[in-house]
Amino acid sequence: MDSETSHLLERLRRLNDIGVALSAESSTERLLERILESARELTNADGGTLYLRGEEDSLHFEIMLNESLGIRLGGTSGEAIGFEPLPLYDDAGRPNHTMVAAHAALEKVTVNIPDAYEVEAFDLSGTRAFDTKTGYRSKSFLTVPMVNHEGRVIGVLQLINARRGGAVVPFSAEDQQLVESLSSQAAVALTNKKLIDAQRRLFEAFIELIAGAIDDKSPYTGGHCRRVPELTMMLADAASRTDTGPLADFAMTEEDRYELKIAGWLHDCGKVTTPEYVVDKATKLETIHDRIHEVDTRFEVLKRDAAIRMLQRVLAAQSRGERVDHEAEQAGLQTEMAALQDDRDFLRTSNVGGEFMSDEDIERIRRIARYRWKNAAGREVNLLTDDELHNLCIRKGTLNEKEREVINYHIVATIRMLEALPFPSYLKNVPEYAGGHHERMDGKGYPKGLTREQMSVQARVMGVADIFEALTARDRPYKPGMKLSRALEILSRMRDDHHIDPDIFAVFVREGVYMDYARRFLEPEQMDEVDHGALLRRPAN
Repeated sequence: MDSETSHLLERLRRLNDIGVALSAESSTERLLERILESARELTNADGGTLYLRGEEDSLHFEIMLNESLGIRLGGTSGEAIGFEPLPLYDDAGRPNHTMVAAHAALEKVTVNIPDAYEVEAFDLSGTRAFDTKTGYRSKSFLTVPMVNHEGRVIGVLQLINARRGGAVVPFSAEDQQLVESLSSQAAVALTNKKLIDAQRRLFEAFIELIAGAIDDKSPYTGGHCRRVPELTMMLADAASRTDTGPLADFAMTEEDRYELKIAGWLHDCGKVTTPEYVVDKATKLETIHDRIHEVDTRFEVLKRDAAIRMLQRVLAAQSRGERVDHEAEQAGLQTEMAALQDDRDFLRTSNVGGEFMSDEDIERIRRIARYRWKNAAGREVNLLTDDELHNLCIRKGTLNEKEREVINYHIVATIRMLEALPFPSYLKNVPEYAGGHHERMDGKGYPKGLTREQMSVQARVMGVADIFEALTARDRPYKPGMKLSRALEILSRMRDDHHIDPDIFAVFVREGVYMDYARRFLEPEQMDEVDHGALLRRPAN
């Protein structure tokens, strides 16, 4: 085998390797750079430009390289290309054949120019002006259209100054064939990448649409499905930056981050099955309406009856000719009225719900429930029905046990829905991440009762994010958005109670993730002083 044949085979092998590499590249910017760099390597060109065709029928500068001048613009360089796009048609709709790249795109032909200064068919004034400004000498050009499988030109690859033995020479026929082959492979790779990106954008838009519909389903949880993924990613990124302690080995690739982001958006998708009357239950006594108003009416009846009893005592005493102490009777009535009003106010406060109701409060509700009054049928009954008493004694929030079971089912529905989807391999962990945010470190969570060791770091991260968002949210029916110090204090107690992961919580506090989130999503009045030392201090076992 002679050297020329060996050289050609080596270039063909290199072309094949390039094709494999192009099909494996996931970043559009790196893909564009690889296309242009590969074309330069195959032809030993000094520089080149890669254009992409825009929707408005113009060629946009994407990548510019020149080895001699040390120019590297566009792509991952971070340096913008300051040239206007090349129009394929003028204002009158006539095709632009004066520019080499535009002509190649319009005619789908390769243009091979041995010497730019000897060509009159094209307007190369811009090239000559560039040479004058930089002292460069642009000579040989090879301009190849990139045509996809549909026959559409999606871009143009232009190389400049082929070099042989230190001299600038024209691009050979062999160079042209290789670059045309590379251009065809690049067009396929770019088209596939665009299709994948378009499918991904559609997928993400559909997911966000579902999350938005769930948030819109209730005026009280609006924004939850949007905020949790944001906080999840902030906390996960902080955990991956940690280089000491138990999380030192935790790291995420871009695919890992994308997988967690999708899980965050889908973490409550099962709430589409949750009835609105449970999601929107703003108070403990709410059904179709808030029954606290009926309780208010009963208190008015009790006050009326107290006044009637006082008047009846006065009249009875007077009828017997006894002296009546009107001031004492009135004072006694006012005391009884005040006590009833205090009990009424207490029930109204209890009805709103909150983070915790003490045993003393529960006992007081039960005592009030035993007050007797006459209903519309004239029957004497307890002030509160059994159902009203049961709901008012809810210790935390506004949901009773049955209602909480209904709303907790959303996580079971979430897992079933996600496990039924044919996720690609790079999203295979979405059901686990999304379905684990109600588990506990001690195995007492739901729905699977997983322990800390059985859960991924990502699922544990989402658990902290979900709770913190709920504590600080300003749109919940039964409480205002908590201040940072209070929310973090509750989280620290949940850590001590083996509810949330202690290492994740430490990162949340130590790295200031909570404050980054607060600056974006909380009101200024919620952002108070936080004692990191107290929060990170663990109680003695």
